[in-house]
Amino acid sequence: MFILRPAASRIGEGSLKPLIVAVMLGLAISSAAYAQRQPIVIRPAALNLKSSTALVLEQDGERVLYAKNIDAVAPIASITKLMTAMVALDAQLPLSEMVVITKEDVDKVKYTRSRLRVGAMLTRGDLLRLALMASENRAAAALSRAHPGGRSAFVAAMNRKATELGMWHTEFVDGTGLSSANVSTAENLARLVRAAHGYPLIREFTTDSQYTVTLSSGRKLHFSNSNRLVKNRHWEIGLSKTGYISEAGRCLVLQATIMSKPVIIVLLDSWGKLTRIGDANRIRRWMKSHVSRESAGS
Repeated sequence: MFILRPAASRIGEGSLKPLIVAVMLGLAISSAAYAQRQPIVIRPAALNLKSSTALVLEQDGERVLYAKNIDAVAPIASITKLMTAMVALDAQLPLSEMVVITKEDVDKVKYTRSRLRVGAMLTRGDLLRLALMASENRAAAALSRAHPGGRSAFVAAMNRKATELGMWHTEFVDGTGLSSANVSTAENLARLVRAAHGYPLIREFTTDSQYTVTLSSGRKLHFSNSNRLVKNRHWEIGLSKTGYISEAGRCLVLQATIMSKPVIIVLLDSWGKLTRIGDANRIRRWMKSHVSRESAGS
């Protein structure tokens, strides 16, 4: 599936055809390179994951350990916020700058609630932390609105970044993930996780278990991480992000170290409330067992 970005509509017809050819050639090369990776070593029956889409691969060598529907383009919900965070940090705006929550930040798509009231003032750094750790939608909306050029410029930057990362099957229309038009594939999201892991603040904020923010009014609000695994002593997690809207199901992406192997895990469209957590634990147990047997045989 080829998604033409909105910016392309401003290109003349004569220059659009070479662009499409170039992009399609890039997709073919990318697919060929992906096919040449080392073979999948986990058989689907060995894990019986409940997520509709799943991908597990070694972070450095890109050796695929498990793949299920990884090229399916689907809504990604709040996994979007990883791209939001990268674009916000790339802008190099002061994290100590105060940003006011306005009516423009209120969710008019899913009508989700927020404890960040209109008129509340937070630092840009706190907005970033709450968007990543607690998946706070108004925090993410405020970050995109307070970007130079406003929300449209922010979304354009998100799509440019996606192109730079080779996320050819990805499209963003907002910074929260509340829109089901924010779509990607498991393979593309693995690229997103790998890139986001390169930002120290994203690693820190996505793995904080809890945080108390103090508003300019002096009011304190306590938030917890939306992924309970970050508090699990059996997990060594370097990056984490959850997501949920009805169209996407429950989603989870992780960078974690399992048996000394840094891996990226992408789980999409899990409908049970605890299914994504269960799938992540099934993957971890399988890897521990598999690596132990490999080590014993070496």
